[in-house]
Amino acid sequence: MHYHRLAPNSLLALCLVAALSGCAGMNTSTEKSAAPTAAVTPTPPAGASEIAPVDNGRDVVARVNGSAITRNELERSKKILLAGGVQVAPYMQKEFEKQALDQLISAELLYQGGKGLEVKDLDKQADAKLAQIKSGFKDPKAFEKELENIKMTESMLREYSRRDLVIANFVSTKVAPDVKVSEEEIKKFYDDNPDKFLQQEQVRVSHILIGADAKATPEEKKKAREKADELQKKIAAGADFAAAAKDNSTCPSSNAGGDLGYFGKGKMVPAFEQAAFALQPGEVSGVVETEYGYHIIKQTDRIKADKVSLSVAKEKIEGYLKAQKINQAMAQYVGKARQDAKIDFLLK
Repeated sequence: MHYHRLAPNSLLALCLVAALSGCAGMNTSTEKSAAPTAAVTPTPPAGASEIAPVDNGRDVVARVNGSAITRNELERSKKILLAGGVQVAPYMQKEFEKQALDQLISAELLYQGGKGLEVKDLDKQADAKLAQIKSGFKDPKAFEKELENIKMTESMLREYSRRDLVIANFVSTKVAPDVKVSEEEIKKFYDDNPDKFLQQEQVRVSHILIGADAKATPEEKKKAREKADELQKKIAAGADFAAAAKDNSTCPSSNAGGDLGYFGKGKMVPAFEQAAFALQPGEVSGVVETEYGYHIIKQTDRIKADKVSLSVAKEKIEGYLKAQKINQAMAQYVGKARQDAKIDFLLK
């Protein structure tokens, strides 16, 4: 593991992700056990802090200080957890359901802890968060399909985003300011985890691609190869590589003069990688054939394998350790909140 990949499995992260995905114990005013997935839920008015659930006593699996968690929420939570790769043996189904409900209760307690605090421009932030989520889908239909899959509406997701922001504000104002990481802790983590700070060898290259994929005819491949050979000769004679890439490459990187940035071994197709690493900075390859067509590769920089220094790694280590401490503080808060809360378990 490289130092830049450190990622704590924090309760905070779990709850924030859950809030956006429907696992955060959100209460939904129009959510009924038999409601069609395409039902339209009105957008909450500005300043609204929650949507109250339909509480008919049959669809509720738990109440947290009077706030209901519905069967639909629990089923959604289970579905999302399973979609994330969680494997549950048949004999563990009941235990899994209890754990999913436990997560919902914890998230509800976090929300209740933060909803009395002011969040500046909450509605604007919620709208921006919703837009960000939607931008992660290839098109609106894919977004709508995912909402339907987890039995949500867009307005419900927006409200979940509001709750996410309330929890995040609670953490940033009430928890994070008290969390400190000492220089000694940073140094100890660095010394105790040498394997996490190994920087693999990387190269930075630019390339020109004359595209000819598997569907290309023999004649098309021949013409592409001839064009690549001609360009390679011009570059060897002194033609500007970046200009040639902009004018001729069929790769989107042509807009940046063919620059692909830095990468290590195992990131590119074998023939391309072998040629790229065989070069030295400033050198240009011959024509390299891959499944995408014909490449001319120029290495522009090389970073040798080395151990990342403490001074370089320090900021990321501090962030990692701070996140762990915030996780511990959140766990303590939830534990105390559970003791003080009135929680009714109605799961059958």
